Amino acid sequence: MKKIISTTLSLLLAVGLLAGCGETAPAGGGTASGGEMPVVRVGVFQPATGANGAGGRQETLGTQFAHYQQPTVVIGGVEHQVVLEIVDNQSSTAHGPAAAQELVARGVHIVMGSYGSAVSMASSDVFSDAGLTAIGVSCTNPGVTRGNDHYFRICFLDPFQGQILASLAKNTLNAQHAYVLALLGDDYSMGLSNYFIEAFGRENVTFETFPEGTSDFSAFMANARAVGADVFFSPTSTEAAALIIDAAHIQDIGIPILAGDTWDSNVVLGAAHGRNVQIYITTFYQEGGAPEFDSGFKAFLNSDSVHMANNGGNDAIAGVTAMGFDAYHVVLDILQRAGDINDLDAIRAATVATSFMGPVTGLIEFDETGDALRNSAYVKRVNSETGEWEFYAQQGLN
Repeated sequence: MKKIISTTLSLLLAVGLLAGCGETAPAGGGTASGGEMPVVRVGVFQPATGANGAGGRQETLGTQFAHYQQPTVVIGGVEHQVVLEIVDNQSSTAHGPAAAQELVARGVHIVMGSYGSAVSMASSDVFSDAGLTAIGVSCTNPGVTRGNDHYFRICFLDPFQGQILASLAKNTLNAQHAYVLALLGDDYSMGLSNYFIEAFGRENVTFETFPEGTSDFSAFMANARAVGADVFFSPTSTEAAALIIDAAHIQDIGIPILAGDTWDSNVVLGAAHGRNVQIYITTFYQEGGAPEFDSGFKAFLNSDSVHMANNGGNDAIAGVTAMGFDAYHVVLDILQRAGDINDLDAIRAATVATSFMGPVTGLIEFDETGDALRNSAYVKRVNSETGEWEFYAQQGLN
């Protein structure tokens, strides 16, 4: 059965996220209640609602778990309480700048996010104008860091991810012709589709787009069958992914479905469970890679019904959750090395100089554009009988 979270439930879960780390101190670099400890504010710029709400909530959970384990940090020799300022950018390029401005108004010292490249790009200037450094967690489109010096990210990029997926399709799945379906006008969907097409070979691809709000994908399945496609590639939101999986099962498409990191979600697992589909994705982490993190995070989820609901109803671990966890620790490392939370230039300089061993995903360093030096991706596939991810490969480029 598809697990598509309703608008009402999404809003309730968003409230739960915001309630988890609300205001605990005055805006700016003031002290906590009772004047006991100075405060550093970390902005969490994520979708809790909209098409990317499911992924945004899972990424935020990783950050919340890291904060639960380490709620303070020593900066300039003084222990500070870390306050997570969480805003919902609604997966929307129209609403994103207002959500970003809300973080500025709350006096944050550094920002993390967003899940979703398009909303990161749409809101980038707000952070730049405020002098804030932003650390992207899983926003993979090259445009996020292009042409600016304030946005960084800890994830691999879509050109790399597109090549990995094209190699999987051609060299492992022996595909001769690929059908590619993208959301019209979406930077992530269109961008990753184009990188895949370039790596696979445009002459061997049938490319189509669908408009926002599409609910019936049966015609696209018929088109893929008509052109004799060997694989179906569609990097989309989890909301669209569930509908695509439903149509693939009903139409009995019979060919592997490939997608990028956004499909690493319990929504996809729920949609695929018990269905006649083959799904392969690229992502940032697979359970088992860091057993201590896995067991701790599962206990964190199972101790709180709101956390469990925000994770999609079970304790499967998405790659973005691991990335959200490591991003929090990167931010603390940056703030420690900056030495002064009110010196925004020092925070940026410390970010440029980052060389940090992420507890889960490994070494994090940035190149001259602010992009992470990542050279491998996890490939995993759905076990449709159990509704769980299976590790398939950890793959880089030759």
